[in-house]
Amino acid sequence: MNQVWRGLRSAAVSLWPPRLPGRRLLIVLAAAALVVVGLGVGAFLYLSDRVGDVSNPNVPFVDEGEQSPKQKPGAGFVWPTYGYTKDRRRHLDASIRPPFRRLWTFSNRALLEFPPVIAHRRLFLLSDTAVVYAIGRDNGQVAWKRKVGSLAAASPTVDAERVYVTVLQRTRRIKAGRVVALAARRGHVLWSRPLRSRTESSPLVHRGTLYFGTENGTVYALRARDGRIRWTYKAAGAVKGGPALRKGVLYFGDYGGRVHAVRASNGRKVWSTGTKGARFGLTAGRFYSSPAVAFGRVYLGNTDGRMYSFAAQSGKLAWAKKTGDYIYGSPAVADIPHFGPAVYIGSYDGAFYALDARSGKVRWRRNMGGKISGAATVVGDVVYFANLQRRSTSGLAVRSGRRVFGFAHGGFNPVVSDGRRIYLVGYTSLYGLEPKKKAGRGGKRAKKKTEAKRKKKAKRRRKRGR
Repeated sequence: MNQVWRGLRSAAVSLWPPRLPGRRLLIVLAAAALVVVGLGVGAFLYLSDRVGDVSNPNVPFVDEGEQSPKQKPGAGFVWPTYGYTKDRRRHLDASIRPPFRRLWTFSNRALLEFPPVIAHRRLFLLSDTAVVYAIGRDNGQVAWKRKVGSLAAASPTVDAERVYVTVLQRTRRIKAGRVVALAARRGHVLWSRPLRSRTESSPLVHRGTLYFGTENGTVYALRARDGRIRWTYKAAGAVKGGPALRKGVLYFGDYGGRVHAVRASNGRKVWSTGTKGARFGLTAGRFYSSPAVAFGRVYLGNTDGRMYSFAAQSGKLAWAKKTGDYIYGSPAVADIPHFGPAVYIGSYDGAFYALDARSGKVRWRRNMGGKISGAATVVGDVVYFANLQRRSTSGLAVRSGRRVFGFAHGGFNPVVSDGRRIYLVGYTSLYGLEPKKKAGRGGKRAKKKTEAKRKKKAKRRRKRGR
Protein backbone atom coordinates (compact mmCIF):
# COMPACT_ATOMS: atom_id res chain seq x y z
CA MET A 1 0.00 0.00 0.00
CA ASN A 2 2.86 2.42 0.82
CA GLN A 3 4.32 1.78 -2.61
CA VAL A 4 1.01 2.73 -4.26
CA TRP A 5 0.84 6.06 -2.43
CA ARG A 6 4.53 6.80 -3.10
CA GLY A 7 3.87 6.20 -6.78
CA LEU A 8 0.87 8.55 -6.75
CA ARG A 9 2.92 11.25 -5.05
CA SER A 10 5.81 10.85 -7.49
CA ALA A 11 3.44 11.10 -10.46
CA ALA A 12 1.88 14.30 -9.09
CA VAL A 13 5.30 15.87 -8.37
CA SER A 14 6.68 14.99 -11.79
CA LEU A 15 3.67 16.61 -13.50
CA TRP A 16 3.73 19.77 -11.39
CA PRO A 17 5.34 22.59 -13.50
CA PRO A 18 7.49 25.16 -11.72
CA ARG A 19 6.62 28.04 -14.09
CA LEU A 20 3.87 27.98 -16.71
CA PRO A 21 1.47 30.64 -17.99
CA GLY A 22 -2.19 30.44 -16.93
CA ARG A 23 -3.85 28.40 -19.68
CA ARG A 24 -0.96 25.92 -20.02
CA LEU A 25 -0.88 25.58 -16.22
CA LEU A 26 -4.60 24.72 -16.09
CA ILE A 27 -4.22 22.13 -18.84
CA VAL A 28 -1.31 20.44 -17.10
CA LEU A 29 -3.07 20.49 -13.74
CA ALA A 30 -6.18 18.94 -15.29
CA ALA A 31 -4.06 16.21 -16.90
CA ALA A 32 -2.32 15.57 -13.60
CA ALA A 33 -5.68 15.29 -11.82
CA LEU A 34 -6.91 12.76 -14.37
CA VAL A 35 -3.75 10.69 -13.92
CA VAL A 36 -4.10 10.77 -10.14
CA VAL A 37 -7.78 9.80 -10.30
CA GLY A 38 -7.02 7.02 -12.74
CA LEU A 39 -4.25 5.66 -10.57
CA GLY A 40 -6.50 5.90 -7.52
CA VAL A 41 -9.31 3.95 -9.19
CA GLY A 42 -6.81 1.38 -10.39
CA ALA A 43 -5.38 1.06 -6.89
CA PHE A 44 -8.86 0.66 -5.46
CA LEU A 45 -9.78 -2.12 -7.88
CA TYR A 46 -6.41 -3.81 -7.40
CA LEU A 47 -6.57 -3.76 -3.61
CA SER A 48 -10.26 -4.73 -3.50
CA ASP A 49 -9.43 -7.85 -5.51
CA ARG A 50 -6.37 -8.59 -3.40
CA VAL A 51 -8.23 -8.34 -0.08
CA GLY A 52 -10.24 -11.56 -0.35
CA ASP A 53 -10.53 -14.74 1.69
CA VAL A 54 -8.32 -15.35 4.73
CA SER A 55 -7.42 -18.71 6.23
CA ASN A 56 -5.40 -19.50 9.36
CA PRO A 57 -5.76 -23.29 9.78
CA ASN A 58 -3.73 -23.35 13.02
CA VAL A 59 -6.44 -21.54 15.02
CA PRO A 60 -8.00 -24.06 17.45
CA PHE A 61 -11.34 -25.65 16.56
CA VAL A 62 -13.29 -27.59 19.20
CA ASP A 63 -15.33 -30.46 17.76
CA GLU A 64 -17.88 -30.32 20.57
CA GLY A 65 -20.78 -32.10 18.87
CA GLU A 66 -24.34 -30.83 18.88
CA GLN A 67 -25.12 -28.46 21.76
CA SER A 68 -28.76 -27.62 21.02
CA PRO A 69 -30.77 -27.89 24.29
CA LYS A 70 -33.07 -30.87 24.53
CA GLN A 71 -36.63 -29.73 25.19
CA LYS A 72 -39.89 -31.61 24.87
CA PRO A 73 -42.33 -29.91 22.52
CA GLY A 74 -45.39 -28.74 24.39
CA ALA A 75 -46.72 -26.19 26.84
CA GLY A 76 -43.46 -25.85 28.76
CA PHE A 77 -41.27 -25.17 25.72
CA VAL A 78 -39.20 -21.97 25.87
CA TRP A 79 -37.41 -20.08 23.08
CA PRO A 80 -36.18 -17.39 25.48
CA THR A 81 -34.03 -15.04 23.40
CA TYR A 82 -33.00 -13.95 19.92
CA GLY A 83 -31.06 -16.88 18.47
CA TYR A 84 -32.68 -19.45 20.84
CA THR A 85 -29.61 -20.11 23.03
CA LYS A 86 -27.46 -17.60 24.91
CA ASP A 87 -24.60 -18.28 22.50
CA ARG A 88 -27.10 -17.44 19.72
CA ARG A 89 -26.51 -20.49 17.51
CA ARG A 90 -30.01 -20.22 16.03
CA HIS A 91 -30.48 -23.99 15.87
CA LEU A 92 -33.31 -26.14 17.21
CA ASP A 93 -32.85 -29.90 16.97
CA ALA A 94 -36.44 -30.95 16.28
CA SER A 95 -38.33 -33.51 14.19
CA ILE A 96 -40.35 -30.98 12.23
CA ARG A 97 -40.21 -30.22 8.53
CA PRO A 98 -42.34 -29.04 5.59
CA PRO A 99 -44.93 -29.17 4.16
CA PHE A 100 -46.92 -26.94 6.54
CA ARG A 101 -50.49 -25.72 6.78
CA ARG A 102 -51.52 -22.34 8.16
CA LEU A 103 -53.23 -22.39 11.57
CA TRP A 104 -53.68 -18.68 12.16
CA THR A 105 -52.52 -15.23 11.09
CA PHE A 106 -51.77 -12.21 13.28
CA SER A 107 -51.98 -9.08 11.13
CA ASN A 108 -50.21 -5.90 12.07
CA ARG A 109 -49.78 -2.62 10.18
CA ALA A 110 -46.31 -1.98 11.59
CA LEU A 111 -43.09 -3.54 10.29
CA LEU A 112 -42.01 -6.74 12.07
CA GLU A 113 -38.25 -6.79 11.70
CA PHE A 114 -37.32 -9.24 14.48
CA PRO A 115 -38.89 -12.54 15.54
CA PRO A 116 -40.79 -13.24 18.76
CA VAL A 117 -39.63 -15.31 21.72
CA ILE A 118 -41.65 -18.16 23.23
CA ALA A 119 -42.66 -18.81 26.84
CA HIS A 120 -45.80 -19.49 28.91
CA ARG A 121 -47.68 -20.79 25.83
CA ARG A 122 -47.29 -17.34 24.28
CA LEU A 123 -45.25 -15.52 21.67
CA PHE A 124 -43.82 -12.19 22.81
CA LEU A 125 -43.31 -9.88 19.83
CA LEU A 126 -41.93 -6.32 19.56
CA SER A 127 -43.04 -4.32 16.50
CA ASP A 128 -41.07 -1.48 14.93
CA THR A 129 -43.61 0.94 16.42
CA ALA A 130 -42.42 -0.20 19.87
CA VAL A 131 -45.55 -2.13 20.80
CA VAL A 132 -45.07 -5.38 22.73
CA TYR A 133 -47.62 -8.12 21.98
CA ALA A 134 -48.35 -11.30 23.92
CA ILE A 135 -49.90 -13.70 21.40
CA GLY A 136 -51.38 -17.13 22.07
CA ARG A 137 -49.42 -19.91 20.39
CA ASP A 138 -52.52 -22.00 19.69
CA ASN A 139 -54.84 -19.38 18.22
CA GLY A 140 -52.86 -16.23 17.39
CA GLN A 141 -55.06 -14.12 19.67
CA VAL A 142 -53.58 -11.10 21.48
CA ALA A 143 -53.58 -11.64 25.26
CA TRP A 144 -52.21 -8.14 25.93
CA LYS A 145 -50.22 -5.36 24.25
CA ARG A 146 -48.16 -2.50 25.64
CA LYS A 147 -46.75 0.64 23.98
CA VAL A 148 -43.20 1.22 25.29
CA GLY A 149 -41.83 3.91 22.91
CA SER A 150 -42.06 5.28 19.38
CA LEU A 151 -39.50 3.09 17.55
CA ALA A 152 -37.93 -0.33 18.15
CA ALA A 153 -35.97 -2.98 16.23
CA ALA A 154 -35.10 -5.99 18.39
CA SER A 155 -36.43 -9.23 19.82
CA PRO A 156 -37.51 -9.36 23.47
CA THR A 157 -35.97 -11.78 25.94
CA VAL A 158 -37.83 -13.75 28.61
CA ASP A 159 -36.67 -14.86 32.03
CA ALA A 160 -39.08 -16.51 34.50
CA GLU A 161 -42.16 -14.26 34.66
CA ARG A 162 -40.59 -11.19 33.01
CA VAL A 163 -40.21 -9.90 29.47
CA TYR A 164 -37.40 -7.43 28.70
CA VAL A 165 -37.33 -5.13 25.66
CA THR A 166 -34.99 -2.45 24.29
CA VAL A 167 -36.33 0.70 22.60
CA LEU A 168 -34.66 2.76 19.85
CA GLN A 169 -36.57 5.97 20.62
CA ARG A 170 -38.75 6.87 23.59
CA THR A 171 -40.74 9.50 21.67
CA ARG A 172 -40.51 11.24 18.30
CA ARG A 173 -38.80 14.18 19.98
CA ILE A 174 -36.58 12.26 22.38
CA LYS A 175 -34.18 10.40 20.09
CA ALA A 176 -32.75 8.21 22.82
CA GLY A 177 -33.80 4.76 23.91
CA ARG A 178 -34.73 2.93 27.05
CA VAL A 179 -34.97 -0.60 28.40
CA VAL A 180 -38.20 -1.90 29.92
CA ALA A 181 -39.17 -4.89 32.07
CA LEU A 182 -42.77 -6.13 31.74
CA ALA A 183 -44.79 -8.75 33.59
CA ALA A 184 -45.24 -11.72 31.27
CA ARG A 185 -48.74 -12.51 32.51
CA ARG A 186 -50.49 -9.13 32.14
CA GLY A 187 -47.93 -6.83 30.49
CA HIS A 188 -47.72 -4.09 33.10
CA VAL A 189 -44.40 -2.23 33.42
CA LEU A 190 -42.23 -3.42 36.32
CA TRP A 191 -39.40 -0.96 35.72
CA SER A 192 -38.03 1.27 32.99
CA ARG A 193 -34.60 2.85 32.57
CA PRO A 194 -33.96 5.73 30.11
CA LEU A 195 -30.70 5.58 28.16
CA ARG A 196 -28.43 8.29 26.78
CA SER A 197 -28.44 6.68 23.33
CA ARG A 198 -30.67 4.68 21.04
CA THR A 199 -30.57 0.89 21.17
CA GLU A 200 -31.64 -1.90 18.83
CA SER A 201 -29.59 -4.61 20.52
CA SER A 202 -31.66 -7.71 21.34
CA PRO A 203 -31.08 -8.18 25.09
CA LEU A 204 -29.89 -11.26 26.94
CA VAL A 205 -30.54 -12.37 30.53
CA HIS A 206 -28.14 -14.54 32.50
CA ARG A 207 -28.18 -15.22 36.25
CA GLY A 208 -30.12 -12.12 37.13
CA THR A 209 -28.24 -9.73 34.82
CA LEU A 210 -29.51 -8.12 31.62
CA TYR A 211 -27.00 -7.39 28.82
CA PHE A 212 -27.37 -5.24 25.67
CA GLY A 213 -25.53 -2.61 23.60
CA THR A 214 -26.34 0.92 22.43
CA GLU A 215 -25.57 3.21 19.50
CA ASN A 216 -23.05 5.31 21.45
CA GLY A 217 -20.94 2.17 21.92
CA THR A 218 -21.90 1.49 25.54
CA VAL A 219 -22.64 -2.09 26.55
CA TYR A 220 -24.74 -2.34 29.71
CA ALA A 221 -25.06 -4.97 32.41
CA LEU A 222 -28.18 -4.19 34.49
CA ARG A 223 -29.61 -5.93 37.52
CA ALA A 224 -32.63 -7.68 36.03
CA ARG A 225 -34.95 -7.22 39.00
CA ASP A 226 -34.79 -3.40 39.09
CA GLY A 227 -32.61 -2.10 36.20
CA ARG A 228 -29.75 -0.90 38.37
CA ILE A 229 -26.42 -0.58 36.48
CA ARG A 230 -23.84 -3.21 37.45
CA TRP A 231 -21.19 -2.23 34.91
CA THR A 232 -20.69 -0.62 31.49
CA TYR A 233 -18.14 -1.18 28.73
CA LYS A 234 -17.26 1.32 25.99
CA ALA A 235 -16.74 -0.08 22.47
CA ALA A 236 -15.12 1.61 19.46
CA GLY A 237 -18.46 2.19 17.70
CA ALA A 238 -22.20 1.57 17.88
CA VAL A 239 -23.15 -1.88 19.22
CA LYS A 240 -26.30 -2.78 17.32
CA GLY A 241 -26.25 -6.57 17.48
CA GLY A 242 -27.21 -8.59 20.52
CA PRO A 243 -24.29 -9.86 22.62
CA ALA A 244 -23.72 -13.62 22.76
CA LEU A 245 -22.67 -15.43 25.93
CA ARG A 246 -20.45 -18.48 26.23
CA LYS A 247 -18.61 -19.75 29.34
CA GLY A 248 -18.89 -16.48 31.23
CA VAL A 249 -17.73 -14.26 28.34
CA LEU A 250 -19.82 -11.83 26.27
CA TYR A 251 -19.02 -11.43 22.56
CA PHE A 252 -20.19 -8.62 20.26
CA GLY A 253 -19.12 -6.54 17.27
CA ASP A 254 -19.35 -2.79 16.74
CA TYR A 255 -19.63 -0.19 13.97
CA GLY A 256 -15.95 0.65 14.35
CA GLY A 257 -15.17 -2.74 12.80
CA ARG A 258 -14.00 -4.39 16.02
CA VAL A 259 -15.05 -7.55 17.84
CA HIS A 260 -14.93 -7.65 21.63
CA ALA A 261 -14.87 -10.29 24.35
CA VAL A 262 -15.58 -9.10 27.92
CA ARG A 263 -16.20 -10.82 31.25
CA ALA A 264 -19.93 -11.10 31.93
CA SER A 265 -19.31 -10.78 35.67
CA ASN A 266 -17.49 -7.42 35.67
CA GLY A 267 -17.18 -6.07 32.09
CA ARG A 268 -13.38 -6.40 31.94
CA LYS A 269 -11.93 -6.83 28.47
CA VAL A 270 -10.66 -10.28 27.54
CA TRP A 271 -9.67 -9.26 24.01
CA SER A 272 -10.61 -6.85 21.24
CA THR A 273 -9.63 -7.19 17.59
CA GLY A 274 -10.31 -5.39 14.31
CA THR A 275 -10.53 -6.17 10.62
CA LYS A 276 -9.32 -4.60 7.39
CA GLY A 277 -12.33 -3.82 5.24
CA ALA A 278 -12.52 -4.10 1.48
CA ARG A 279 -12.19 -0.41 0.62
CA PHE A 280 -8.55 0.31 -0.22
CA GLY A 281 -7.64 -2.43 2.28
CA LEU A 282 -7.71 0.19 5.04
CA THR A 283 -11.17 0.96 6.44
CA ALA A 284 -12.96 -1.59 8.59
CA GLY A 285 -16.49 -2.70 7.78
CA ARG A 286 -19.28 -2.54 10.32
CA PHE A 287 -20.56 -5.40 12.43
CA TYR A 288 -24.36 -5.23 12.55
CA SER A 289 -24.65 -9.01 12.82
CA SER A 290 -25.21 -10.61 16.21
CA PRO A 291 -22.49 -13.23 16.74
CA ALA A 292 -22.91 -16.96 17.18
CA VAL A 293 -20.41 -18.75 19.43
CA ALA A 294 -19.66 -22.43 18.82
CA PHE A 295 -16.75 -24.87 18.38
CA GLY A 296 -14.38 -22.52 20.20
CA ARG A 297 -15.08 -19.81 17.59
CA VAL A 298 -17.03 -16.56 17.24
CA TYR A 299 -18.91 -16.20 13.93
CA LEU A 300 -20.40 -12.95 12.59
CA GLY A 301 -20.95 -11.13 9.32
CA ASN A 302 -19.74 -7.69 8.27
CA THR A 303 -20.80 -4.94 5.88
CA ASP A 304 -17.51 -5.43 4.02
CA GLY A 305 -19.19 -8.53 2.55
CA ARG A 306 -17.29 -11.10 4.62
CA MET A 307 -18.20 -13.78 7.09
CA TYR A 308 -15.65 -13.90 9.93
CA SER A 309 -14.52 -16.61 12.35
CA PHE A 310 -12.40 -15.66 15.39
CA ALA A 311 -10.91 -17.82 18.14
CA ALA A 312 -13.15 -17.41 21.20
CA GLN A 313 -10.24 -17.49 23.65
CA SER A 314 -7.79 -15.17 21.92
CA GLY A 315 -9.63 -13.24 19.19
CA LYS A 316 -7.23 -14.51 16.52
CA LEU A 317 -8.76 -14.53 13.04
CA ALA A 318 -9.37 -18.11 11.90
CA TRP A 319 -10.89 -17.32 8.52
CA ALA A 320 -12.78 -14.71 6.53
CA LYS A 321 -14.97 -15.64 3.57
CA LYS A 322 -15.87 -13.02 0.98
CA THR A 323 -19.35 -12.82 -0.55
CA GLY A 324 -20.53 -10.42 -3.20
CA ASP A 325 -22.15 -7.83 -0.93
CA TYR A 326 -23.07 -6.80 2.63
CA ILE A 327 -23.76 -9.35 5.36
CA TYR A 328 -26.19 -7.82 7.83
CA GLY A 329 -27.82 -11.01 9.08
CA SER A 330 -26.78 -13.24 11.97
CA PRO A 331 -25.48 -16.73 11.16
CA ALA A 332 -26.95 -20.05 12.19
CA VAL A 333 -24.36 -22.60 13.35
CA ALA A 334 -25.08 -26.31 13.68
CA ASP A 335 -23.39 -29.70 13.69
CA ILE A 336 -25.72 -31.73 11.46
CA PRO A 337 -25.32 -35.55 11.40
CA HIS A 338 -23.76 -36.81 8.15
CA PHE A 339 -22.80 -33.23 7.21
CA GLY A 340 -20.72 -31.82 10.06
CA PRO A 341 -20.27 -28.38 11.65
CA ALA A 342 -21.45 -25.62 9.31
CA VAL A 343 -22.27 -21.92 9.28
CA TYR A 344 -25.40 -20.83 7.39
CA ILE A 345 -25.59 -17.21 6.21
CA GLY A 346 -27.25 -15.03 3.57
CA SER A 347 -25.80 -12.03 1.76
CA TYR A 348 -27.03 -8.93 -0.03
CA ASP A 349 -25.59 -10.54 -3.17
CA GLY A 350 -28.75 -12.68 -3.21
CA ALA A 351 -26.96 -15.94 -2.40
CA PHE A 352 -27.30 -18.19 0.62
CA TYR A 353 -24.22 -20.06 1.84
CA ALA A 354 -23.36 -23.13 3.87
CA LEU A 355 -19.74 -22.72 5.00
CA ASP A 356 -17.48 -25.22 6.72
CA ALA A 357 -17.32 -24.02 10.33
CA ARG A 358 -13.67 -25.00 10.68
CA SER A 359 -12.19 -23.64 7.43
CA GLY A 360 -14.80 -21.29 5.92
CA LYS A 361 -14.87 -23.24 2.65
CA VAL A 362 -18.16 -23.23 0.76
CA ARG A 363 -20.02 -26.52 1.28
CA TRP A 364 -22.84 -25.36 -0.97
CA ARG A 365 -24.21 -22.08 -2.33
CA ARG A 366 -27.67 -21.31 -3.66
CA ASN A 367 -28.46 -18.17 -5.65
CA MET A 368 -31.86 -16.87 -4.54
CA GLY A 369 -31.79 -13.47 -6.24
CA GLY A 370 -32.91 -10.33 -4.46
CA LYS A 371 -31.28 -9.36 -1.17
CA ILE A 372 -30.96 -11.47 1.99
CA SER A 373 -30.80 -9.08 4.93
CA GLY A 374 -31.97 -10.99 7.99
CA ALA A 375 -30.71 -13.96 9.97
CA ALA A 376 -30.85 -17.67 9.23
CA THR A 377 -32.43 -20.25 11.55
CA VAL A 378 -32.04 -24.03 11.46
CA VAL A 379 -35.02 -26.08 12.63
CA GLY A 380 -34.50 -29.81 12.26
CA ASP A 381 -32.80 -30.42 8.92
CA VAL A 382 -34.08 -27.24 7.21
CA VAL A 383 -32.51 -23.77 7.30
CA TYR A 384 -34.99 -20.88 6.95
CA PHE A 385 -34.34 -17.29 5.86
CA ALA A 386 -36.17 -14.38 4.25
CA ASN A 387 -35.55 -12.41 1.06
CA LEU A 388 -36.03 -8.70 1.75
CA GLN A 389 -36.31 -7.61 -1.87
CA ARG A 390 -38.82 -10.34 -2.78
CA ARG A 391 -40.65 -10.25 0.58
CA SER A 392 -40.64 -14.05 0.80
CA THR A 393 -39.30 -16.88 3.00
CA SER A 394 -37.44 -19.99 1.89
CA GLY A 395 -36.34 -23.22 3.54
CA LEU A 396 -33.35 -25.19 2.22
CA ALA A 397 -32.20 -28.70 3.09
CA VAL A 398 -29.18 -28.19 5.36
CA ARG A 399 -27.04 -30.86 3.68
CA SER A 400 -27.67 -30.03 0.01
CA GLY A 401 -29.20 -26.57 -0.29
CA ARG A 402 -32.22 -28.01 -2.10
CA ARG A 403 -35.29 -25.79 -1.69
CA VAL A 404 -37.93 -27.63 0.33
CA PHE A 405 -40.10 -24.75 1.54
CA GLY A 406 -41.42 -21.50 0.12
CA PHE A 407 -43.75 -18.93 1.63
CA ALA A 408 -44.94 -15.75 -0.09
CA HIS A 409 -44.32 -13.55 2.96
CA GLY A 410 -41.11 -12.49 4.69
CA GLY A 411 -38.59 -9.73 5.07
CA PHE A 412 -35.95 -10.08 7.76
CA ASN A 413 -35.77 -12.74 10.52
CA PRO A 414 -38.53 -15.20 9.76
CA VAL A 415 -38.71 -18.30 11.97
CA VAL A 416 -38.89 -19.55 15.55
CA SER A 417 -40.30 -22.90 16.63
CA ASP A 418 -41.57 -24.84 19.66
CA GLY A 419 -40.75 -28.22 18.14
CA ARG A 420 -44.34 -28.79 17.01
CA ARG A 421 -44.95 -25.74 14.88
CA ILE A 422 -43.01 -22.94 13.27
CA TYR A 423 -44.00 -19.31 13.76
CA LEU A 424 -43.10 -17.29 10.70
CA VAL A 425 -42.64 -13.53 10.64
CA GLY A 426 -43.74 -11.85 7.42
CA TYR A 427 -43.20 -8.18 6.65
CA THR A 428 -46.13 -7.03 8.80
CA SER A 429 -47.79 -10.29 9.89
CA LEU A 430 -47.06 -13.34 12.03
CA TYR A 431 -48.17 -16.83 11.00
CA GLY A 432 -48.63 -20.05 12.95
CA LEU A 433 -47.78 -23.07 10.76
CA GLU A 434 -47.91 -26.79 11.58
CA PRO A 435 -46.84 -29.84 9.54
CA LYS A 436 -49.46 -31.38 7.31
CA LYS A 437 -50.43 -34.86 8.40
CA LYS A 438 -49.25 -37.47 5.94
CA ALA A 439 -51.48 -40.47 5.45
CA GLY A 440 -49.71 -43.81 5.83
CA ARG A 441 -50.71 -47.05 4.11
CA GLY A 442 -53.65 -47.52 6.43
CA GLY A 443 -54.72 -43.95 5.86
CA LYS A 444 -54.51 -44.39 2.09
CA ARG A 445 -56.63 -47.54 2.26
CA ALA A 446 -59.24 -45.82 4.42
CA LYS A 447 -59.28 -42.91 2.00
CA LYS A 448 -59.81 -45.26 -0.95
CA LYS A 449 -62.70 -47.03 0.87
CA THR A 450 -64.34 -43.72 1.68
CA GLU A 451 -64.00 -42.62 -1.95
CA ALA A 452 -65.47 -45.93 -3.17
CA LYS A 453 -68.48 -45.57 -0.82
CA ARG A 454 -69.03 -42.03 -2.04
CA LYS A 455 -69.06 -43.18 -5.65
CA LYS A 456 -71.54 -46.00 -4.90
CA LYS A 457 -73.93 -43.60 -3.16
CA ALA A 458 -73.73 -41.21 -6.09
CA LYS A 459 -74.47 -44.06 -8.52
CA ARG A 460 -77.55 -45.11 -6.50
CA ARG A 461 -78.84 -41.54 -6.48
CA ARG A 462 -78.49 -41.33 -10.24
CA LYS A 463 -80.45 -44.62 -10.72
CA ARG A 464 -83.24 -43.35 -8.46
CA GLY A 465 -83.38 -40.16 -10.44
CA ARG A 466 -84.01 -42.12 -13.66
